[in-house]
Amino acid sequence: MDKRAILMGLTFALMWSSAFTSARIIVADASPLFSLSCRFLISGLLGVMIARYMGQTWHLTRKQWHATIIFGLCQNALYLGLNFVAMQTIHASVAAIIASSLPLLVALASWLLMGERLKPLGILGLLAGFTGVAIIMGPRIGAGLDLYGLALLGLGVLALTFATMAVRGATSGGNFMMIVGLQMLVGSAILFAATAAFETIHITPTWPLAAAFAYTTLIPGLAATLIWFTLLNRIGATRAATFHFLTPVFGVAIAAILLGEPLGLWDGVGVLVVAAGILAVQIARRPPSAKLDKPA
Repeated sequence: MDKRAILMGLTFALMWSSAFTSARIIVADASPLFSLSCRFLISGLLGVMIARYMGQTWHLTRKQWHATIIFGLCQNALYLGLNFVAMQTIHASVAAIIASSLPLLVALASWLLMGERLKPLGILGLLAGFTGVAIIMGPRIGAGLDLYGLALLGLGVLALTFATMAVRGATSGGNFMMIVGLQMLVGSAILFAATAAFETIHITPTWPLAAAFAYTTLIPGLAATLIWFTLLNRIGATRAATFHFLTPVFGVAIAAILLGEPLGLWDGVGVLVVAAGILAVQIARRPPSAKLDKPA
């Protein structure tokens, strides 16, 4: 893995992790589905315009259209939609921990359902990762954590797991910015329909809402997604997913600093165990030839 890929991965992890805190700020003053619909509409239109300016086309390959629709539905509409609804009652740090289980769930599904061989280190990593989640969630559930919100987060990460596995190998062929923009527009259309069906729109104009909405739209929404697609094409899904081990660390730290969310000793222990488990799983899943790969 070359230095540019490492820098891209670290940048993505920081941007992606910060989204949980900004989302928590948004849902405090605005309807979750409506605000997310607007975010994707703006991000998507900006993405398409930037892509056209870069000379990219919306004449995508069949695999790219497949990836665009799957990610628009599963990542943007289901995963993020359920996360925004849940974060009305769930702390951003909890959402970050649940989301960080994505590479663990992908590895588990690949092993049990797809017949992918998993080394002993990977099995230990799975056990460690899920144990870390239990260490964090156990005391919080005992203290009255909203189980409905937790269930929504769980369903969301399962939807993203399905999307991640369904679009393997579908990021080749260029037009990354166009794919980013179009999959956001797909998510926006679905979420606007969900808003009309399930939500009563309310907005309380505040400066924190405006700042969080602008930040979420441009940084985690547009920039981080573009970096992720580019990183997938550069080093592949397995190695790119290694950077997810930073999500619980960054996500919990940002929520504690900006929102003042509680961070106890067992939270810190659990975060480190989850991060170590994710890293172990990704190292175990790395092809033997990956060590010999030349920088792209």
